[in-house]
Amino acid sequence: MLKRLSQWFQRVPIIDPVERRNAVAMQALLLFLGITVPLNWWLHASLGMVSTGTLWVMVVDNAAALFGFVLIALIRRGSFRLSVVLFSVSMLATMSMATWHFGLLRDQTSQMLCLVVSGLFLGRRALWTVFTLLLLISCAGGINEINGGTARLGGGVQIISLIVSFAMSYMVVAVVIDLCITALRRSLAESELRGQRLQEEMAERERTQAQLVQSQKLEATGRLASGVAHDFDNILNLMTGFASERHRLDDPDYSSAENARALAFALEGVDAAARRGMSLTRRLLSFARPDVSRPERFDAGVAVTELMPMLRQSFGPQVRLKLDCANVPMPVYLDRDQFDLMLLNIASNARDAMPEGGVFEVAASPAADGASVDLCLRDSGVGMNAHVLSQAFEPFFSTKPAGQGTGLGLAVIHGLMRTANGVIDIQSAPGQGTTLHLRLPLQDPDAQGLEARSTEGSKHVAFAVDGSQR
Repeated sequence: MLKRLSQWFQRVPIIDPVERRNAVAMQALLLFLGITVPLNWWLHASLGMVSTGTLWVMVVDNAAALFGFVLIALIRRGSFRLSVVLFSVSMLATMSMATWHFGLLRDQTSQMLCLVVSGLFLGRRALWTVFTLLLLISCAGGINEINGGTARLGGGVQIISLIVSFAMSYMVVAVVIDLCITALRRSLAESELRGQRLQEEMAERERTQAQLVQSQKLEATGRLASGVAHDFDNILNLMTGFASERHRLDDPDYSSAENARALAFALEGVDAAARRGMSLTRRLLSFARPDVSRPERFDAGVAVTELMPMLRQSFGPQVRLKLDCANVPMPVYLDRDQFDLMLLNIASNARDAMPEGGVFEVAASPAADGASVDLCLRDSGVGMNAHVLSQAFEPFFSTKPAGQGTGLGLAVIHGLMRTANGVIDIQSAPGQGTTLHLRLPLQDPDAQGLEARSTEGSKHVAFAVDGSQR
């Protein structure tokens, strides 16, 4: 019951987080007064303790208590500060009327409550305004009591002493609340400043990460340039070969129908070669362009297979490239270009680790737990010792000579994997090569937007760098 009531108090349309928390306490206070004050007067009336002289006080107190429900309604509409102001005004008005009728009030509960509420909920200006008004009300009550001859403590000296005592009490409470408010506001300001600085640092970190990713893209693109030139040379040779079919037009040994078929075939070959060149260009430009991260759903197996031609360009003719991809859907969710970048960076490191040649294997399959995709990239290179392995993911750490490596490749991969909620693990030993396992969360295979896969069993394919299949 209390939990549901607290949750109801918290559901208010107030933007400021401090006022929203204070609104809970204020609503609870108003509800408490709205229930207990009428019950208290009902108890007094049932015991015959309400006289004709105090009847109007009962009416005013009950009206002020019931007015609290109106103030709760104001808070529920988002007018928190107005509600607190009206509460303080109603209390000051009630105290003024009671002081005018009875003289100096000995019970200071209402005065202290008004002082605390105004100070904590409205701030320093309201605190000292209420403090000043309480002093004036006390002085007016004392003067009224002295002039009316109703002094109950033996004369004006005692009344003045009582007013001074009340004033000192008000002062102590007001000073304590003022110091608390000042400390709280300063803490809140420092917290907001730290939050703003943290946001700026996070934004700067994201910009730096994007710059590192783009730097790695450009570095990988530069490494691919020679291979791309080789591919374009093959494409141009194909186009030149098909274009040579035009000489058939001058050969009388061929009929017009044969020439037409040959030329049609040649034009189709030129068109296919041109499309291959355009596809390669688009892929390279798309990979190298500076862009914000755009996560998307795609099949990791299809992506790895499509990336094989670019991976081939990362190695020399002495390195053999193998692909072992499970022929089942392996949907993942991350930026496709960043996925390609991770594999190309790992391939680049593998190439440097195999200066005399070797084998680079890429395997993709669902993990045993069925909740992730396991990408395994293995080389037969020189491997790493324990010291190098422990620092492999640290930014700017590199074992390459100066000017031949930035030391950012694996650090960028580690950051990209964390962004994608993935895990990367590295295993290596001197002379035994290096194996990296990249585990990415497996998405729903029934979702739309994934490329169709064949239903045949898994297959093992080995590629040579020149593009021929073995």
